[in-house]
Parts: sequence; structure tokens; C-alpha cells
Amino acid sequence: MRILGVDPGSLNTGWGVLTGNPASPEVVDFGLIRLASLPSFPLRLARLQNALREVVERVQPIAAAVESPFHGASARSALQLAHARGVILAVLGDAGLTVTEYTPAAIKKSVTGDGRAEKSRISAMVVQLLGERVASERHDVHDALAVALCHLSTAAFLEAVKRSSGR
Repeated sequence: MRILGVDPGSLNTGWGVLTGNPASPEVVDFGLIRLASLPSFPLRLARLQNALREVVERVQPIAAAVESPFHGASARSALQLAHARGVILAVLGDAGLTVTEYTPAAIKKSVTGDGRAEKSRISAMVVQLLGERVASERHDVHDALAVALCHLSTAAFLEAVKRSSGR
């Protein structure tokens, strides 16, 4: 199972691709789509669309998981994040991927055992679970890898339930 995890942002969007299973996840690739330096919001959205499309074409995931927002710092930033998420969901949908959305609390609980964990704790657990290869990355990338880890665990659980119920 090759999972693309995405941490949406209107200034920076993190992404990470994992394969394997919950007990031994493997990093395929990861990165950061930097948008902050572009002079206008429409240009940021266009860059996000093109860059994410390139990632999907290159890494060929079979499913995607995206963090769903629960609030924004301000109405303006929440609206911009919603636009960025719309672009992300459109790119993933256009690629024919099944997209699952997870709340920040669900991701934190899945990765750290605590639905209220701080970013530093999430980063530490991502590095512990995935290794030093990702240690120097930014929180945005760690968050995206955490989304992928959450989906890897959840998808494995749902598949086990499906098998046990005979469906």
C-alpha cells in the first residue's frame, strides 16, 4: 500500500509517501511545496496544483490522506487554507485516488497516543517511527508523514475488520 499524506497549507504544504504496514512503515519520498514567496494568492494556488500533480505522477500512490482543518487563526487564513485544500482535493480526485480526511486530533492520537500532542512531540514520534532520514525536515513534512502513518494504521485496521466480517 503506497499512501500519500498531505498537510495542507496556503504558504507551505507538506507531503510524504509511505508504504509497508503499521508495524514497519517505509518512507518512499517526502517534500515541501513552498508557496510563501509567490506574489499573489492565485499564483500560490496554481503552484500548489502543478507541484502536487507532479508529485502524484512521480510517486504513484494508491490512496491519499489529508489533514482536515478544525479552525484557522483568522477568518482570512481559514479561507485561504480552505482554498488550498480545495486545490489539493481536486488534484487527488483528478488522479483517481481514494482520499480519506483525518482531523488533527485523530492524527495526533494515532501517531503519539495523545490527541492533544504538541508539534514537537509529533515530529519526535515521526522521526522515531520512520528514522533519521526524515529528522532534519520541517514540521509541515513531519505532519504530512504523520497523516500517512495515521492512514496506514487505519486502513490496516479497517481491512482486518472487513476480512473478519467476511465482507
